[in-house]
Amino acid sequence: MNSFQEEWRMSQTNNLAALYEQDILLWSEDTVAKLKARDFDHLDIEHLIEEVEALGISQKKELISRLIILLEHLLKRLYVNLPDDYNGWERTIRTQRGELEVLLDAAPSLSSRWEMSFDKAWQIALKNVRKEYPQVSFPSEWGYDRSIDPMLNSDFWLELSEE
Repeated sequence: MNSFQEEWRMSQTNNLAALYEQDILLWSEDTVAKLKARDFDHLDIEHLIEEVEALGISQKKELISRLIILLEHLLKRLYVNLPDDYNGWERTIRTQRGELEVLLDAAPSLSSRWEMSFDKAWQIALKNVRKEYPQVSFPSEWGYDRSIDPMLNSDFWLELSEE
């Protein structure tokens, strides 16, 4: 490569980096267009790598975040005796379950992270509800099936009332 070509390539790289900093949506559209055209020589590789890594991190964080909300509301519904709040808690439980189902359908490999994510989410959810309801005695361990299907489908509070 001669010095002119190298200089041109460097200016293109700098322009792409500037575009990324100024307008990530435009950068994204430009990157997709170049990928579709198989124009790999003109890609902003460094930022593309960052964005792909961030996508994976985002999916993992969303799994934990939704599990935290689900567990908080399950704990409230199971252990906080405020019948006027049951409907709202159950609505949030349904919403989070639906969102978790969509997330797991979109990224099935997240299922392999369920146990680890559950453990982290449990600790945070438990800490949050204990702070919110200090008068309630919450269990230190989740006393129900923690696998994906029951967590997305079981009305654990109905099991409690049957006992």
